[in-house]
Amino acid sequence: MAPHPDSYSTVHSGPEIETKVKGSRFLGQVFAAATESEAAAHLSAIRKKYYDATHHCSAWRVGSPDEHVERFDDDGEPSRTAGAPILGAIHREDVFNAMVVVTRYYGGTKLGTGGLARAYGDAARAALAATKRELRWLEHTVVVTCAFDDLGVVETLLGRRAGSLLDVSRSFDPDPLFVIRVPRSDSTPLKAELVEATAGRAEVEIND
Repeated sequence: MAPHPDSYSTVHSGPEIETKVKGSRFLGQVFAAATESEAAAHLSAIRKKYYDATHHCSAWRVGSPDEHVERFDDDGEPSRTAGAPILGAIHREDVFNAMVVVTRYYGGTKLGTGGLARAYGDAARAALAATKRELRWLEHTVVVTCAFDDLGVVETLLGRRAGSLLDVSRSFDPDPLFVIRVPRSDSTPLKAELVEATAGRAEVEIND
């Protein structure tokens, strides 16, 4: 099944995964990061934990599909042989609010630019494969106020649409009030259906 156009994947912080290539050790780890400052803090912690490592290469993609920031750092490796492949792994998995750090302990054998890119990319992919995912939504809130005479009509409509609603909260003092979280592309159709079902008597607002 194709993903919903208003959904996207994020990550949980995952375990450290070690790979080895010609004597060099690569320690890859994924971190959940919603901001660049969070990503930078994770990188700082790894630098302190493995202070004796040769390189700490990283990439992050923070924010939502609508508005996000991507960065990568080769940390002294030849240009685009480390950070770029790590960011490529993030792109391949199509996750957001994610940062990956790959720490290298040099093993005495040079890998060449192609070998480095493969090693860092493989380490990042292995770390991402070991990380749990979480589905997030680009959503709107639909607020509905109606008379008690229209309560049954509104409830019936929401019942038919239950599979596409993210959450519904209700209150009834002094009048029925519904606060409905929906994927954002569903908000306008839902509003139109509610207005039609109540012959325009219900007050329906869409909030970002």
